[in-house]
Amino acid sequence: MPKSPRYTPEHAAAGLDAKFPEIETWPNQFPGYEIVVDDPEFTSVCPKTGLPDFGALKIHYMPDKHCLELKSLKEYLQSYRNLGIFQENIVNQVLEDVVKWAKPVWAEVRGEFRPRGGISTTIVARWPRPKRH
Repeated sequence: MPKSPRYTPEHAAAGLDAKFPEIETWPNQFPGYEIVVDDPEFTSVCPKTGLPDFGALKIHYMPDKHCLELKSLKEYLQSYRNLGIFQENIVNQVLEDVVKWAKPVWAEVRGEFRPRGGISTTIVARWPRPKRH
């Protein structure tokens, strides 16, 4: 008898339909420099178990015409606190939203999540994204 999957397509898409707050920006005054924003106390919830996930989220980008406003970025990141969403989706969704609001030259989001069941996870997503094959 075939074993049913432990993770369903619903688990995989959990949280991606959430209404995330706008990330405000302000006009950049200088070209060619980098910004690194570090959230060492990032939290979310596993969509399968409902248990909390803890980690550090780092946003690294080169602004073009706009910089991310930090208070609204903090409020945006806090919107994940009680959201059931996979760690991989967090990193990719944050990248998508950073690009949407700031339109940087390039961006990278790195999530380093603390061990759960003895395994820690690091996820890195970059923009521009590579072409799909």
